[in-house]
Amino acid sequence: MKGGGGVGYLYFHGLRMKQLSLFFIVFVCASIVVWNWEKTPHLPPHEDQQPLHLFPDDFREAQQAAIGLTPPTNTNSSFNTSPKTSSHHENTAPLLAQGKERSETVKQQLVASVTSKTTPITKAETQACNFGKGKWVRADNRPLYSGFGCEQWLSGMWACRLTQRTDFGYEKLKWQPKDCKMDDFTGVEFLKRMQDKTLAFVGDSLGRQQFQSLMCMVTGGKEMPDVEDVGKEYGLVKAHGSTRPDGWAFRFPSSNTTILYYWSASLCDIEPVDPTSETTTDYAMHLDRPPAFLKQFLNRIDVLVLNTGHHWNRGKLNANRWVMYVGGRPNTNRKIADIGGAKNFTIHSVVKWVNAELPKHPGLKAFLRSISPRHFFNGEWNTGGTCDSTTPGSLEVVQDESSDPIAAGAVKGTDVKLLDVTGLSLVREEGHISRYSIRAAPGMQDCLHWCLPGVPDTWNELLFAQI
Repeated sequence: MKGGGGVGYLYFHGLRMKQLSLFFIVFVCASIVVWNWEKTPHLPPHEDQQPLHLFPDDFREAQQAAIGLTPPTNTNSSFNTSPKTSSHHENTAPLLAQGKERSETVKQQLVASVTSKTTPITKAETQACNFGKGKWVRADNRPLYSGFGCEQWLSGMWACRLTQRTDFGYEKLKWQPKDCKMDDFTGVEFLKRMQDKTLAFVGDSLGRQQFQSLMCMVTGGKEMPDVEDVGKEYGLVKAHGSTRPDGWAFRFPSSNTTILYYWSASLCDIEPVDPTSETTTDYAMHLDRPPAFLKQFLNRIDVLVLNTGHHWNRGKLNANRWVMYVGGRPNTNRKIADIGGAKNFTIHSVVKWVNAELPKHPGLKAFLRSISPRHFFNGEWNTGGTCDSTTPGSLEVVQDESSDPIAAGAVKGTDVKLLDVTGLSLVREEGHISRYSIRAAPGMQDCLHWCLPGVPDTWNELLFAQI
């Protein structure tokens, strides 16, 4: 009995131990599977590859959130630091140089890889960057051209080096945006970006200054006999009895790049009320129509820069015999009849028109340049106002919003970009022509226009960074 019972007992417990061992092994394996599952959760197919879609409101919030979060640029760094927004060719060059031994296939893969990786980063940086917020810093590589030269493009009345002025510290300041790096301007790189393209400035005399500034920047202030005068292609010829044409257009044959300026102080269409009597007739100032030049030549423009501002005063309108028209008739709206209201209405109208035209011209980039500030102290231009300072009022702009709310409001919600120069120019009161104007009457100072080289060069650097 005892022998048989002992054998049964051992058999029972041996079987039970095997079952327990098997159960333990299964338990351990199951635990490992569960632990791995929790550590690496399962993703639906391709979920990690789906792009992030931002709707307009979301994008604006993301854009606003990005401003101010980017670490400030190092003020001690070299001014020749490689920009983040350089072209694909510049970005890929070092990689291709290192791979000379590799096959052509590998080189092509490198180019494709760098292009695909850098493009979205550059776009995001440009969208998030507030170029109008930053500070002025001294730079040894300024100015970008000599004020003694550039006679081919620069009007003598704006070349302060040719006047009795003796302080030129204003020429050595460079704008440094806070939230992003800005490409160093070179004429070669500008012509490369603008190959087979046309850039047009349309605006008042400050727009003409920006145009002349860019011509000097691209050429380095050097004589370039091969640059072609193509004004006739755009109807920019001096009319009978006029002192100068309505604008200028020049083409660089090496890159087929055209830079032009068209004078339109009010950014609206102006035509004689009585075409048969141009000497005595008033002129209809169609506040709701763009300049006829834009309607005719927009299809030939790749980068458009608009500006207006200082001609919006009653004295200018009366002197030019301009009469406000809306809807093809003399204006009867009392709100628009006010100069400020008329200016606001016109700026919104031309921006709205350009924005509606953009889908028809996919390659067109349009900018509204914010107003260039005046610095008359102790009077106006005709009552003894002066701007004798030889130092900037400040070196830094800390506000996020534009100092030109009218321009900022006009482009809001459109694809027309704001070229915001007001704040950074507002602190540069020492950069005007001042009492050194060669044309001013005794006792009058020019505290509206700028010495060149000078502040308008920075406007073009901001433009260059965004094209």
